Amino acid sequence: MDVPLDRIDREIVALLTEDARMPLVALAAQVHLSRNAVKQRIERMERHGVIGGYTVVPGRSAAPAATAFVLVYRSDRMRGAGVIAELAGIPEVRRCDVLSGDFDLLVLLEAESMDRVGAVWEHIAGLPGVANTVTAVSLARVVDRPAL
Repeated sequence: MDVPLDRIDREIVALLTEDARMPLVALAAQVHLSRNAVKQRIERMERHGVIGGYTVVPGRSAAPAATAFVLVYRSDRMRGAGVIAELAGIPEVRRCDVLSGDFDLLVLLEAESMDRVGAVWEHIAGLPGVANTVTAVSLARVVDRPAL
């Protein structure tokens, strides 16, 4: 169910996106409403999925030392869940997307070292059901936007 957002709702979301820890009193002052009115608006937007959660965005010093993208071609062409279940159990697997086209999965690895990326890649390449992989190591992150 889509919830109509007015200008104040959009402003609250923008302020919370900028600083999710902003106190209600400060939010209320910014949007010229009472603390209770802002709290009710936030709770409504949370209930309706406009605000899906609050998160910590790690700073550059907390960034992983090594990032790699692994394209996985599965021999079963996505008919079984075993490979995905195995990937979900690897802490360095930060994201796994099902793809259209030649490869079946795109796996984002983030690890403390290139040695660890290599070890995780060997584990993935050796999984039953994995027919082939292509790996690209990230040299630099030049655009890094938070998720929408």
